[in-house]
Amino acid sequence: MVRFENVGLRYGMGAEILRDISFEIEPQSFQFLTGPSGAGKTTLLRLILLALKPTRGFITLFGQDASTLDKDQITHLRRRIGVVFQDFRLLDHLTTYENVALPLRVQGREEASYRAEVMELLGWVGLGERMHVLPPVLSGGEKQRAAIARALIVRPELLLADEPTGNVDPSLARRLLRLFAELNKSGTSVVIATHDLALMDQFDGARRLVLGDRRLHIYD
Repeated sequence: MVRFENVGLRYGMGAEILRDISFEIEPQSFQFLTGPSGAGKTTLLRLILLALKPTRGFITLFGQDASTLDKDQITHLRRRIGVVFQDFRLLDHLTTYENVALPLRVQGREEASYRAEVMELLGWVGLGERMHVLPPVLSGGEKQRAAIARALIVRPELLLADEPTGNVDPSLARRLLRLFAELNKSGTSVVIATHDLALMDQFDGARRLVLGDRRLHIYD
């Protein structure tokens, strides 16, 4: 699904931020991406999403060489990926429900076909009573949960989540992790960037990708 071969990244003429990164993400796999603050976890997720181009090395996404793809092809591939970044990217003029349902509307689906599905997912992330609220009224944790629901509603082939439980209490964090686990069981590959060791310990069998000293270390 994703393959990195000796990928390096630098900005301008500076030193490399990431160096000789090589790994694969298999279909239906689950992995945590961890490492100290500033190690490059978000940067690596953006490389997987093809939002950044590597300085050197090769990236393959869904079997296609990223270096050969044009803008439209990249956009098409991204539709197969669910993304939760820390800036959330909710639309302030749409309600929580409308933000979560937006990817399905873009696909051309009629509301009657997805309304119950969206409402159920909002209940799962604890936003059932906040579905008609606009994002400026939501707390940071509520915005985060709305962004998670929006990423999951399309049942993506690959989910990239950057600190998805960083603004929620431990109980809700465990519930969200169960939701990610169920999505994984249904066929989605999951990559969760986190520094929460206790959270990772709750999920047996997940591979750990550890960034340190600009390199990636893999622990199965």
